[in-house]
Amino acid sequence: MSLTAYRSNRDFAETPEPVGRMRRGSRSRIFVVQKHDASRLHYDFRLAANGVLASWAAPKGPSMNPADKSLAVRTEDHPLEYAKFEGVIPPGQYGAGTVMVWDLGKYELLENRPPEEQLPGGKIGIVLQG
Repeated sequence: MSLTAYRSNRDFAETPEPVGRMRRGSRSRIFVVQKHDASRLHYDFRLAANGVLASWAAPKGPSMNPADKSLAVRTEDHPLEYAKFEGVIPPGQYGAGTVMVWDLGKYELLENRPPEEQLPGGKIGIVLQG
């Protein structure tokens, strides 16, 4: 996990997004759901793991029904500072459009393994406290 892809896609002189940094050794257990009205409206789900926010784009957004299955596409890691980012990414910039925090909170692991060990397997058991 690194912020290389995140930083290479952005011109921080033009976008209000945080540059951020990796927080090695961070045991932060936060998550954020951001409503992102970019070229297509979608929701971004971000989960703190290994000093960054592991991130997914969910085109249909969250559901209150645990039986619902929907697509979530893994995107580049974001800095932890991005959890509180709200604003407008200017036209011509990567992800241009309005970003709003839709939910923010902490999560609990269902397994006694850190998230960075679970994520490579494609599944992580959590309970969100938003």
